[in-house]
Amino acid sequence: MTASPYNPPCGGLPPQTALMTGRAVFTEAYAVIPKGVMSDIVTSVLPFWDGTRAWMLSRPLSGFSETFSQYLMEVAPGGGSERPEPEAQAEGVLFVVGGALRLVLDGTAHALQPGSYVYLPPGAVWSLRNDGAEPARFHWVRKAYERVPGIEVPPAFVADERTITPVAMPGTDGAWATTRFVAPDDVRHDMHVNIVTFQPGGSIPFEETHVMEHGLFVLEGKAVYRLNRDWVEVEAGDYMWLRAFCPQACYAAGPGPFRYLLYKDVNRHPALTPFRSAR
Repeated sequence: MTASPYNPPCGGLPPQTALMTGRAVFTEAYAVIPKGVMSDIVTSVLPFWDGTRAWMLSRPLSGFSETFSQYLMEVAPGGGSERPEPEAQAEGVLFVVGGALRLVLDGTAHALQPGSYVYLPPGAVWSLRNDGAEPARFHWVRKAYERVPGIEVPPAFVADERTITPVAMPGTDGAWATTRFVAPDDVRHDMHVNIVTFQPGGSIPFEETHVMEHGLFVLEGKAVYRLNRDWVEVEAGDYMWLRAFCPQACYAAGPGPFRYLLYKDVNRHPALTPFRSAR
């Protein structure tokens, strides 16, 4: 597979001579899935997807992800799906990190390449196919869309992160910036999937502690991340899940930029129904 600027290929299987001890961590507040454990034996095949395998990085599960699922998908030449999304209420984001794909969205064809970003509202009609000569890889984030009476569902769109100027965080002189695909105050959207970039030496200089749940896939570089009470080293190809209110901070170690694809749930009241007393 051609090298990607977004993350190194995964798969394969370590030799029998390799040490089994690594960086994988699973706690009540966060999880770290290093690139080295994303081997061939942990992939899944999905209904109505041909020539495709998926590394399932998170899924709704007691004690784990609550609001979303995230897959790293690999589509072989000729593979893809005409029936990709099984749930009518699901919205999704696709972000391509390797190879080339042909998306047909509501009857219009789009050529996708590394850096392509697609938002899919619930009910979108789409298909995806790899017409190229090498495998293609993309992230697929799925969430049950939370409808609000009087607020319309956002439309589908296709974008490219390389055409979007990152927005620097105030007072950071560009050391910490976010590539936003959706305006933060657009309440039609109940999730954001952005790209966060730290220049070498850049940091989150305090322990963020907030209601948003996170999925973070490291696209480039390395850093030391503060997760709850621990400091962990992460690098390109690693995945992190952070539950709501998990304290978090990071320091970009260099020598190049540290970048990750970030999911968070936004713009909705917390549901109180499950906690109401029975009448």
